[in-house]
Amino acid sequence: MKRLHINLGVEELGPSVAFYTALFGAAPNVRKADYAKWLLDEPAVNFAITACCGGTGLHHLGIQADDEAELTEVVGRMRAAGAAGSTVEVERQVACCYARQDKAWVADPQGVQWEAFRTFEQDGLASPAA
Repeated sequence: MKRLHINLGVEELGPSVAFYTALFGAAPNVRKADYAKWLLDEPAVNFAITACCGGTGLHHLGIQADDEAELTEVVGRMRAAGAAGSTVEVERQVACCYARQDKAWVADPQGVQWEAFRTFEQDGLASPAA
C-alpha cells in the first residue's frame, strides 16, 4: 500500500504534537525531541512534523512505498511527470528521519519538492532532513 507523505516544519514540537494528536485521534508512531510522525491508515498518510531543518510550513510532499517494486513504479511516474528542467534524483541507503531509506526527489512546476521513498530500517539513525 502506498501512502501520501506530508512533512511540515513547526516552531515548537509540543503544541503541534498535541494539536495533531487530537486532530488525528492518535498519538504519533515516532516521537523524538525534534520530530514526530503519524502513520495513519484512515486516511492513508505518513504525516511528519519537524522542529528543525528549514523553518516552518510545508517542507515537502511525497509517496511512501512498502517495497522496492512500488518504489520503482512511483519513481517511473515521477520521471514521466518530469516538470520542465526538473530531473529525478535517486538516493540509496539514506539515513533520514530516524530511518534508513531508498528515495527519489523531483520538483513540480511550482518548485514543490516531491519525495518517493521506502523505509527498510527504523529508528535512531539520523535526525530529520530538511
